[in-house]
Amino acid sequence: MPNTRPESLTFSMAVDREPAVAVLMSGGLDSAVLAVDLLRDHARVFPLYIRGGLKWEEMELAAVQEFLAAVPAPGLEVPTVLEEPLRDIYGPHWSTGADDVPDAGTPDEAVYLPGRNVLLTVKASVWCRLRHVGALALGCLGSNPFPDSTTGFFHDLESVLSRAMGGTPRLIRPFDQYQKRDVVLRGKDLPLHLTFSCIDPVSGMHCGLCNKCGERQKGFRDAGVRDRTRYSALREPSIRGDGVRIMTPH
Repeated sequence: MPNTRPESLTFSMAVDREPAVAVLMSGGLDSAVLAVDLLRDHARVFPLYIRGGLKWEEMELAAVQEFLAAVPAPGLEVPTVLEEPLRDIYGPHWSTGADDVPDAGTPDEAVYLPGRNVLLTVKASVWCRLRHVGALALGCLGSNPFPDSTTGFFHDLESVLSRAMGGTPRLIRPFDQYQKRDVVLRGKDLPLHLTFSCIDPVSGMHCGLCNKCGERQKGFRDAGVRDRTRYSALREPSIRGDGVRIMTPH
């Protein structure tokens, strides 16, 4: 985690910038803030959304489109949607709507989707290679506990992709030392309420009860930034067994 909290973003761009970068966007806080942040060092940013058939994707994609439309940032391109069907792999699972989703009281490991970063990164990397985009950015945070989000994993994956496709793209993770609160602080002047990070949406809104909603709410609280997100249900703070503050129903 950085020693100092990040400054919020501005739209004053450096003169000497690399030509282009693609960014994997999920609709959530991390990739949305990253997409704008990349304009500091790149003249063009290509947001990529990869649709796999999971239950929350309709709301995610709408959030990607709405957030990007609301950000007046020259060089931030319209999103490209790619297809990567996953329902046949995951089968009956909470991510496909077959089971109850992990709630805010569960550990982060409960929302792990095996192989997801591999599949998404490979698909996006081929898109970059065919369009001569030299770098692919991912919004992985330092707090991510999963084995496919480590520095070693991405180093090895980049090496494999380089051998397979002649050296490009580079994989970059500018927020890899950040916590959620750092992302919120960095993007506090952006329309963060338009982002979407819920795995059990209700009528197009954040449910307010799932693991991802709890993580989002905690990020805003820890950053001391007002959370303008619309939640279907609200919770009151409590303490989880490991000391993490979560939200419990009224």
